[in-house]
Amino acid sequence: MQRSCLVKLPTISSGEGVYLIDKSGKRYLDACGGAAVSCLGHSNSRVKDAMHSQINKVAYAHTSFFTNDPQEELAEHLIANSVGDFSSVYFVSGGSEAVEASIKLARQYFVEVGLTEKKYIIAREQSYHGNTIGALSAGGNLWRRQMFDPILLSGNHISACYSYRGRLVEESEHEYGQRMANELEEKIIKLGQQNVAAFIAEPVVGATLGAVPAVEGYFKRIREICNEYNVLLILDEVMCGSGRTGTLHACEQDGVAADIQTMAKGLSAGYQPLGAVLIGNKIHQTICNGSGMFQHGHTYIGHATACAAGLAVQKEIQELDLLKNVALQGAALKDLLVEHAKEHPFIGDVRGRGLFIGVEIVQDKTNKSPFLSEQKIHSKIKSMAMESGLMVYPMGGTIDGKNGDHVLLAPPFIVNEGHIEKISTMLIDAISLATSYKK
Repeated sequence: MQRSCLVKLPTISSGEGVYLIDKSGKRYLDACGGAAVSCLGHSNSRVKDAMHSQINKVAYAHTSFFTNDPQEELAEHLIANSVGDFSSVYFVSGGSEAVEASIKLARQYFVEVGLTEKKYIIAREQSYHGNTIGALSAGGNLWRRQMFDPILLSGNHISACYSYRGRLVEESEHEYGQRMANELEEKIIKLGQQNVAAFIAEPVVGATLGAVPAVEGYFKRIREICNEYNVLLILDEVMCGSGRTGTLHACEQDGVAADIQTMAKGLSAGYQPLGAVLIGNKIHQTICNGSGMFQHGHTYIGHATACAAGLAVQKEIQELDLLKNVALQGAALKDLLVEHAKEHPFIGDVRGRGLFIGVEIVQDKTNKSPFLSEQKIHSKIKSMAMESGLMVYPMGGTIDGKNGDHVLLAPPFIVNEGHIEKISTMLIDAISLATSYKK
């Protein structure tokens, strides 16, 4: 079954580097990695060989009976290259599962230390943490929540750190960031410190806002507040992590580390479904010295073939020094789009880090007013881009879940200068066609 009954999708046939090819032979430049997933592009030989090798040994064995070498080796690799005090990794099958596990892990930690009233999770408006009930309840994506609101758990949200729209004229970016961060303290006090277990946030907000990084100093203040009120900091790097922003972990650029950190998407580059939770040492040791096990599990946790793929992906990124290319090509793409935005009347903002870039579309650049939601400009941009052979990741409801349009770009880490120029030119053409703009 396809995702939508409203469109007829082309059938994928093969992949080659930064391109996907459908059954008719048409080639599509993958400028979004699907959903910021395919960080190595398509048909990487090293990853395929690693998967074949593992399948030839054993594809899967349930982790209540056995551990496996790929799981242990990938965990060691992730911990060795982490930026926090992590001592354990919990492997799942994707981002939503990673967030679910993180929320439950935070709750169990406080139960283990005797603070059984700590139960609330605080997140941000216009955030996205996954589609399962727990993850969707935590997130602040109103459009995704609306259909299922009656069955969601009660959520607690503070404002997004969204400088393009939220910063006051008289504020510096730092002052704005501190004001937004201090909302967390206010929310904790309102809910009662004894009731709050964790705060979850994306270091760079992905699909919902379109590659919005926090301003300087915001996450340092968030970390201080979490420490002061004994609240765990969960950083959701499902979309923005694994090198996507130019550093292996997005939070590195904010100078903070999490108590719990989620990973997925670029962790295995789409070659296998894989997610992970990096677990802080104090949490891991508390559980080991208490009940002895995390009261949670899925059939496919620690899947041997998935972990073999993930390990090969991470080694490829490291050994080919691809993060340098992410920073280089990301800066080039952003510069090109900023130059186009100066002349284009409907491009309001270009933002992001590394090869994780958002372009916000507005009807009026002066007052930042959006197009009418009924016009579905973001969908039109995707259609126009696909028609020309470019894949981009669009979203509506950028401002409040209903109004606003943006396009997210997250091309593979292997892009070169020629690809970057094509992405920029083809995207601007698609935006112009969708908005009926003619020079």
